[in-house]
Amino acid sequence: MKIELNKVSFRYPGMGDDLFHRFDFSAKPGITLLKGYSGCGKSTLLRLIAGYLKPWEGELLTSSPHRVGSNRYLMEEVGFVFQQMNLLPLASLNRNIKLSGVNSDAGRGIELMKLFGLEQIANHRPCDLSGGQIQRGAIARALAKGPSIVLLDEPTSGLDDLNTTIISNALTDLLPESSVCLIATHDQRLHDIADEILDFNKYLPLEEHLQSLA
Repeated sequence: MKIELNKVSFRYPGMGDDLFHRFDFSAKPGITLLKGYSGCGKSTLLRLIAGYLKPWEGELLTSSPHRVGSNRYLMEEVGFVFQQMNLLPLASLNRNIKLSGVNSDAGRGIELMKLFGLEQIANHRPCDLSGGQIQRGAIARALAKGPSIVLLDEPTSGLDDLNTTIISNALTDLLPESSVCLIATHDQRLHDIADEILDFNKYLPLEEHLQSLA
């Protein structure tokens, strides 16, 4: 999978300035960490690539045969973990994973639940799970269909070192070699699995209230 942003500009309604202005970015297969201060655009970049947000200028290209943001694109190509996790509240954890996409593999889902220590709670709904269990369940759901684009927004925040290691190992061992994995994170524990690190702080202006601390 290839992803390329050419001269992309984007700002949220009510913003005076662009969050991205004629932004160029190319993502290659492998794991790329997106680093930077809160509000610098890490989560926004993930949502642009998924197609949940649309640039008002420039183009976003992928090697997928499906249009970015279309149902087929999201169901067949993209595994996304939101900061809010967004598991279906009325469905069991097992059902959430089965509904992750058209390519979902039941065997892979079972393997992931076992790997993440979720087998015993597979029939529980999100309201009956701890925050860490929901987090691991959301990652299992994103990986179950073997997506070619994996977009993870702070996937290990709040997790202990052992569970973070399990998730890191899953990302390095289970993703297809051709897949692109982008992780927005502040977690330095993930540095070891990164093929590339994109540090937004190097070229985006630092927010004024942080300048004296930099």
